[in-house]
Amino acid sequence: MYTFNPGPAAVYPAVRQYLTDAYDQGWLSAQHRGERFTTLMRQIVADLKTKLNIPQDYTIFFMNSATECWEVLAQSLTPRKSLHLYSGAFGEKWYEYAKALRPACVGYPFGIDEVPNVAALPLPEDELDLVCITQNETSNATQLRDGFILNLFNKIGNALLAVDATSSMAGVQLKFIKGDIWYASVQKCFGLPAGLSIMVLSPRAVARFRHINESSHYNSLTAQYEKMLNFQTTHTPNVLNLYLLSRVLQDREPIKTVHQHLLDRATKLYDYFDQATQLKPMVTNPETRSTTVIGLQGPPALIDEVKRKALEQGMQLGSGYGQWKPTTLRIANFPAVPDAAFEQLVQFFAREFA
Repeated sequence: MYTFNPGPAAVYPAVRQYLTDAYDQGWLSAQHRGERFTTLMRQIVADLKTKLNIPQDYTIFFMNSATECWEVLAQSLTPRKSLHLYSGAFGEKWYEYAKALRPACVGYPFGIDEVPNVAALPLPEDELDLVCITQNETSNATQLRDGFILNLFNKIGNALLAVDATSSMAGVQLKFIKGDIWYASVQKCFGLPAGLSIMVLSPRAVARFRHINESSHYNSLTAQYEKMLNFQTTHTPNVLNLYLLSRVLQDREPIKTVHQHLLDRATKLYDYFDQATQLKPMVTNPETRSTTVIGLQGPPALIDEVKRKALEQGMQLGSGYGQWKPTTLRIANFPAVPDAAFEQLVQFFAREFA
């Protein structure tokens, strides 16, 4: 069975061996304050920066989920309010989480085929702490590209730019230098089981949270920073998933190679469905289409038929999400999905739904 579900998504086949190795090597009961663990953490940080082109002066933290990142950012970097730009469910949920802690937060929705006009955004510099965007919106298969992120970063002044890259980090070559905060969970493009997230912070973001000095929570950024100076965490971490992350990073190609490979596969699918007569791309504007999550739309009966027939042939497709659930399906174009599975999927559509 091949899974194209966009999350939790396919894991790398080698994870099976990594799990056995973790057991045999004693990682399941490793002391997280010991030298062996801190050596592992030091290597993971170095490999993340090398393989994903993260600037050397950026700081990396490890948390339990992208949802926890929402809360931590509201707690530790938003003393006043944040502005949230969103076109889908996960960007909106981030806004709702932040607003629950900081009621002054502002939401700015936009359409799935729309690139927001940076010049028209409400950006009150004197009272805005964060501008928050979802670089790759898993719920509706959209993506904000480098040009928009750069324009936004140059426009927001003293505010920090926070980027949810949950379904693109490790699959898309991100320009980390054009943002202050980036985060992702590992159950998508990292090809690992759920239960771990990665947050990447610029020197500017580190200076900001140290100045704010919020320390009321176990996962406050100030507390996490002090621990990460020694490659430790504020809590007992998910040692197993950190070990798996280390192994995946050692075995994977640099992000430039991964990015081009996923782009080629996505282009092949989009080109096919732009000419198809039954299923069509969910996002009509090529400039806002995701590389890593491909959305298709059609009548509800057709969507159900496609998913059923695919399952019969050993392929699990992702359902639509939220308001798009009845009329769409989603295909994860993540690095852990093998080319053989992708080719089988292309042939399936050509044979059954041309």
